[in-house]
Amino acid sequence: MATIKDVAAAARVSTATVSAVVNDTAYVSPALRARVLEAIRELGYAPSQLARNLRRGQSELIALAVADLANPFYARVVCAAEAAVTAWGYSLVVFNSDEKPEAEKRILGRVRMLHCEGLVLVPVGDSVQTAQRDAEGRHTPTVLFGRTISDDRLDAVTIDNFSASYQATTYLIDLGHTRIGAITGPMHLSTGKERFEGMQAALKTKNLVLDNRFVRPGEFREEAAYSAARNLLTQPERPTAIYVANGLMALGVMRAIADVGLKCPEDISVASTDNIPGIRGLRPALTRTEHPIVDMVNESIRLLIDRIKQNYRLEGRTVVFQPALVVGDSCAPVSRQ
Repeated sequence: MATIKDVAAAARVSTATVSAVVNDTAYVSPALRARVLEAIRELGYAPSQLARNLRRGQSELIALAVADLANPFYARVVCAAEAAVTAWGYSLVVFNSDEKPEAEKRILGRVRMLHCEGLVLVPVGDSVQTAQRDAEGRHTPTVLFGRTISDDRLDAVTIDNFSASYQATTYLIDLGHTRIGAITGPMHLSTGKERFEGMQAALKTKNLVLDNRFVRPGEFREEAAYSAARNLLTQPERPTAIYVANGLMALGVMRAIADVGLKCPEDISVASTDNIPGIRGLRPALTRTEHPIVDMVNESIRLLIDRIKQNYRLEGRTVVFQPALVVGDSCAPVSRQ
């Protein structure tokens, strides 16, 4: 592959002259320009756009690090982010941490190595690694997506997780359910913790107490939720309704209900938080609170571009979107069970 030095030698000019022609950064006489362009054509020289951008201090790359690419929720986030960064004139680089802190640490190193101009990160815990500097002492502009951590210097875009679970649980209570179970997310994540707190608050408002016998961890994964729900539903006493803390787990719960010989909502009602591809095709249709995913992604990219342009001088900002309760057919009054 031809280099800029090869072009300079063939055209009998300096590499600086070749660079001036390629990047149009300085005046070059018509005769010299013609020689350089002829050498470029003969050698098939193709200047690296990335290298050119890096020389200008820009990579035009934005990184997106999601927590679980196997979760269709994040597949939708990736699609929305691709469209959003393209509209701003950037290219997207996608990473998957698989909910592992050590993987997140490696990703942050790769983001700096690639000189990405900004990062949208779904954190895997209450991590401060996002504030690390590169070798030149610079921060990578970062916006947290979906989850928050204790570092208030970072921008964040999230859903009102407390409200999401509060709405879903209140709907179950209003149908007469008092024995309500839960398939929870990891409590070290803001989403898992806040959704569990919202459920508890809804029960407390109605003078109800959550029975710990009806609570199972589902890890925000379908198979873990499937196993948790089977265990919950096959014990001597079971709840009449279940709140599920995300959409992927709801798929596992619905499978478990069928596999243990129960029917939804005739035998047990189900309400969840989160919308993923496939949820709308479930029968019965799932009662759920939904995220405005595209709006959240667009706002994340807008904040990130703002952060890049402002050169880190802004205070940390948090934008919280409100979930909407979508009533399906997966819940029934206790009297019908």
